Amino acid sequence: MSSLLETKIAARQHALREQGLLRQRKVLSFDHALNTNASTSSPRFVFEGRAYVNFSSNDYLGLSRVPELAEALHLGAQTYGVGSGASPLVTGYSDAHLALERELCALTGHEAALLFCSGFSANTALMKTLFDQHDIVVADKLVHASIIDGLQDSGAQLKRFLHNSLESAERLLARNQTSALITESVFSMDGDCAPIFELSALCRQHHTWLIVDDAHGFAVLDGYNNADAAKLIDVQVVTFGKALGCQGAAVLGSQALIDFLVSNAREYIYSTALSPANAALALAATQYSTAHPELQQKLLENITLFKRLCREANVPLLGSDTAIQPLIIGDARQTLQVAEELRAAGIWVGAIRPPTVPVGSARLRITLTAAHAAEDIATCVAQLAQVLSRVGVPLVTERQAADNHR
Repeated sequence: MSSLLETKIAARQHALREQGLLRQRKVLSFDHALNTNASTSSPRFVFEGRAYVNFSSNDYLGLSRVPELAEALHLGAQTYGVGSGASPLVTGYSDAHLALERELCALTGHEAALLFCSGFSANTALMKTLFDQHDIVVADKLVHASIIDGLQDSGAQLKRFLHNSLESAERLLARNQTSALITESVFSMDGDCAPIFELSALCRQHHTWLIVDDAHGFAVLDGYNNADAAKLIDVQVVTFGKALGCQGAAVLGSQALIDFLVSNAREYIYSTALSPANAALALAATQYSTAHPELQQKLLENITLFKRLCREANVPLLGSDTAIQPLIIGDARQTLQVAEELRAAGIWVGAIRPPTVPVGSARLRITLTAAHAAEDIATCVAQLAQVLSRVGVPLVTERQAADNHR
C-alpha cells in the first residue's frame, strides 16, 4: 500500500506529464575537439552520442570556454584549494573574496559587496533579510522567482506593477509608503530591458530604494552598468553565471546595507562560502570582459544578424534587442514538439513552459552568444522557419504576448 507522500508524488507527476509540463534532466557531455577554438566555433555539446549547437546558454560572452580563465581557475585552486571549508563568518572569507568584492565596487561605484554561491540565494537572502511585515514593496510583474520567494518569506506586503509600465509603478508609489521598488535589468524570459533611468527618477521622487536584479545585464548592457551605477541604483544584484561564464553572485550597495546582511542574512551566515578558487575566477572573468570590449560588440552583431534573418524568414520574434530572443508559441506541447524537431536538426534551444511563464505563453527561448558563428546562426534560423512551417503552429503575436503580462 502506497504512503500518502508516494500517492501525492505519483499523481502530481502524472498530471504534469499529461499537460506537457514534466521537467526532466538530460546528461550532456562536452567534447574538447568540438570547442577547441572558442573564437571561430559555436558552443557545442554531445547528447546521446550526437553533437548539438547550443542556443540555450546564458554564457553571453563565451567566457566559459576562454583558456585564460580556465588557467585562472586552475591557479586559484592551486593557491587556495578547491573549497572554502567554512562559512564566511568562520574561516571561509579570504583575500580572494575581498579582491573580487573590491573589483565589483570599482566597476559599479557601490560602497560594498557581499558574495553568494548563486543568484537565487543572493536574491532570496536580500529580500527576506531586508524586509519584514512592516514594509510595502512594489515590483515588476515579471521579476524572478527568487525575488518572489524571498519577499513571501519576508512577510512584506508585495504590490505588482504592470511590466515595464512607469505609469503603473508611479501609481503604486504615490498610493503607498513604499520601502523599495524592484525590477530586473534584462528580463530572463522576454529579453526586454527595464527603464532603469526613469524608474530611478521615480524612486528618488518618492524617497524609495531602487533594487535591480542585474543577472542578465551585468557585463553586457551599456548605459548604467559602469562606475555611475550606484548613482541610479541603491541595490544591485549581479551574477557570475551569465555573461562572466562562471559561478556565484554578489549583492552591491551601501556599506551599511552589506554590514546589515553580514549580521542577519541566514543564507550567508549558515552556508559554506563561495570557494576562493571560484572567486579568483570571477575576478579574472570580470577583468577579462572589461579588457575585451570586442566581445560585447560581437554579441551585438550576432543579435542583429539573428533578428535580420528571422525577419527575412518571416519568423516572428518578441521584439527583444538583447541576447535573449523569445519566440512565443503558446501551447506547451507544441512548444516541446518544435524544440524536439529543432533538436533533430542538431539545434538545441530552450522550451520554456508554465509555471516559468504564464499559461498560454509557452515559448522557445533562443539565446545568442559572442561565440556563435554566423553560419550556425543562419542554420538555426533556416531550420526554425522550416519546422514552424511544417508543424503549422499558430504563433502568438507581440501584442498578444504583451496582453499575457496584464
